[in-house]
Amino acid sequence: MLGRQLTAGIALAIGIACAATSAQAQDFKTKEAGDILVRGRGVAVLPASSNTAITTQGGAATGLNVGNVSNSFVPELDFSYFFTDQIAAELILGTTRHDVKTANGIDMGHVWLLPPTLTAQFHPFPKARFSPYIGAGINYTLFYGEKSGSNPAVQNIDYSNSFGPALQVGMDVALGGRWSLNVDVKKLWIRTDVSTNALKANDVKLDPWLVGVGIGYRF
Repeated sequence: MLGRQLTAGIALAIGIACAATSAQAQDFKTKEAGDILVRGRGVAVLPASSNTAITTQGGAATGLNVGNVSNSFVPELDFSYFFTDQIAAELILGTTRHDVKTANGIDMGHVWLLPPTLTAQFHPFPKARFSPYIGAGINYTLFYGEKSGSNPAVQNIDYSNSFGPALQVGMDVALGGRWSLNVDVKKLWIRTDVSTNALKANDVKLDPWLVGVGIGYRF
């Protein structure tokens, strides 16, 4: 379902952009030094499948592994500042909730993630209507709002915060004036240690893809 929604959103975004171009929309503002670009996106957060071993607090093997971390679809707000026509920095803000289970389906509750991410971007064609970019940076992920699972061994659950790299690729499509359409894909590296009253799992790999479609306005 999430994949179909995302595909439909991207198709709609491309269709709007093509229609605006073919209709020769009014002159658009090009990317320039000193610009502040604000975007609102709908983002699919797609964590990687983790197979991290779960042990007791004493380190004994349990035969369990962290399994499914659910996908999520959330709103996101981001801000970009252009130091030159081609070089910008982007900060994204958003929060997302994920359900966690072991590989054999034991409920490990849910957790909220707040992953503010800062990237430096290169925009090779700042004057073009179709303006792609690439970026690289860092994310610091805060885990909060943990809710323990139903299993008695999965109580008082805690996730350690995470610091890791981020990569992105995207495109802005000028619609007219200061408005633009945006498609953006990011890869975040997020690792966390998980601890409960009886169990623990170290270096759990979430490493999500963030795939977003949105609208931007440049000041």
